[in-house]
Amino acid sequence: MKKEFDAWNSQKKNLGDSGKKAYAYPREVWWCALGVNVGAEVDGKNENFERPVLVVRVYNKETMLVLPITSKEKLDGFHYEIQIQAKNSKTEEEYTKPVWIKLTQARVISNNRLLRKVDTVNQSEFDRVVEAFRIYT
Repeated sequence: MKKEFDAWNSQKKNLGDSGKKAYAYPREVWWCALGVNVGAEVDGKNENFERPVLVVRVYNKETMLVLPITSKEKLDGFHYEIQIQAKNSKTEEEYTKPVWIKLTQARVISNNRLLRKVDTVNQSEFDRVVEAFRIYT
């Protein structure tokens, strides 16, 4: 599969110049413009090169530590399953969806990459994710 580095570079320039600031808090799930990455690093998808992420820690008003999320079932020690509230983009109907947190793909990102908030994970589930992250990385 050919990677779209040039298209991502154009998109990245727009993100950097947009001046748009989103503020996130730990436990929140956001769609995030992660981009096109090298090798086995997790990529974004669609025209915004986006992927959902879980905010683990906010360092300051501009940077945070996130864990990417996949909707593909992963039954190994490198992923952790949680349930999130999602919204059907056509009907606006909310539903509960299982997703898997990619424990080995943590990234520090700029808040300029945040596109739209999806959900907030409950505290007990978030605590289990953080513990799994500590154990497996």
